[in-house]
Amino acid sequence: MTKEMKAEIIAVGTELLLGQIANTNAQWLSQQLARRGINVYQHAVVGDNLDRVTAVFADAQDRSDIIMVTGGLGPTEDDLTREAFQKVSGLDMVEHGPSMKKIESFFKERKTDMTPNNRKQARVFKGAEVLDNQAGMAPGMIVENEGATWVFLPGVPREMKWLTENSVLPYLQKRTGIKGIIKSTVLKFIGIGESLLEHELSSLIQSQSNPTIAPLAQESGVVIRLTAKADTAEKADELIEKTSQQILEKVGQYYVGRDEESIEGRVISLLAEKNKQIAAAESLTGGMFMQKLISVEGASKACAGGIVSYTEEVKKDVLGVSEKTIREKGTISSECALEMAVNVRRKLGADVGISFTGVAGPEKAEGHSAGTVYIAISQEGGRDVVEKFLLNGTRDSIRQKTVTKGLQFIFETLK
Repeated sequence: MTKEMKAEIIAVGTELLLGQIANTNAQWLSQQLARRGINVYQHAVVGDNLDRVTAVFADAQDRSDIIMVTGGLGPTEDDLTREAFQKVSGLDMVEHGPSMKKIESFFKERKTDMTPNNRKQARVFKGAEVLDNQAGMAPGMIVENEGATWVFLPGVPREMKWLTENSVLPYLQKRTGIKGIIKSTVLKFIGIGESLLEHELSSLIQSQSNPTIAPLAQESGVVIRLTAKADTAEKADELIEKTSQQILEKVGQYYVGRDEESIEGRVISLLAEKNKQIAAAESLTGGMFMQKLISVEGASKACAGGIVSYTEEVKKDVLGVSEKTIREKGTISSECALEMAVNVRRKLGADVGISFTGVAGPEKAEGHSAGTVYIAISQEGGRDVVEKFLLNGTRDSIRQKTVTKGLQFIFETLK
């Protein structure tokens, strides 16, 4: 394999900094480069300001072998990518005849007048490899400058992707001679914290360099990203699979799935395997748990339905929680949670019932602090169980965490 190439991606556009649109171009480009063995070391986003764009470009020229730039190639005054690179490189710009002809034809076919500023889109750097944009008007460019390869692409995702796949990637693979590939897989775990997971895998993490092992905390659990570099996709898969098995030997009891697999997907699969249906009685979660399950393809076979029993009256009159339980124990109690789970299972004819009751906050309720949550599970012919959780965070995050705890609880009960 040839020497490692350092790549970076620069997105130009104030709309990205304002959060009006997400920078999905950089994500997609990183994925494409990784699949071809090119490491991306830097992402940058810069607004439509000539001095700032120039400064970012100057830094990139000094540190990277491949610089991918998206955006700023349009006809308006705030499209400054060409001007900024000219200040950094000192290269002359010329009008590209075929591109200008294409732009003129575009307006002619639509019987509209072309404003003079549209000529700007046909300006390219002298000596550049001009990329015919068959998905739009502005051409892309590849420029070799002082040892670095600069790639200029439109910011419109459809156009950027077309040019990258059809022109840029073939050029880069020929230019770099890189034949290898970088592949990543994400392993998902629930019921274990990031620090404990890292502790359990510390010896493996310290001894591994290919693939690398990176634990990351997420709202719905903990993930481990495995990243392997190899000459072929098959070899990268072998490296990842070997390390995956070593990880699962240590912490397999917390494993949920990999990549696109989700805890809710696993729950639906377990229910389907056991030919069971689930019903939910939700108070503080307000239907969020069932919504999560129903988002999974094939959920109709495993989900009987749910009842949002937010008020005391609905808990009594619809679910059938006893007045004695509510009077003596309250609606935020293990006793109430158990009756909710049993009754929703029976009322909806399900095999499994799950319930959620508690305090999302921010104020206390029935003497309980925000974050006090009870989750109960009832199975036909099985043991009814209930657990109390003390969660922290905002009202919304407590509700989200409650759903995650419920998914974990039912997953562990079913598997």
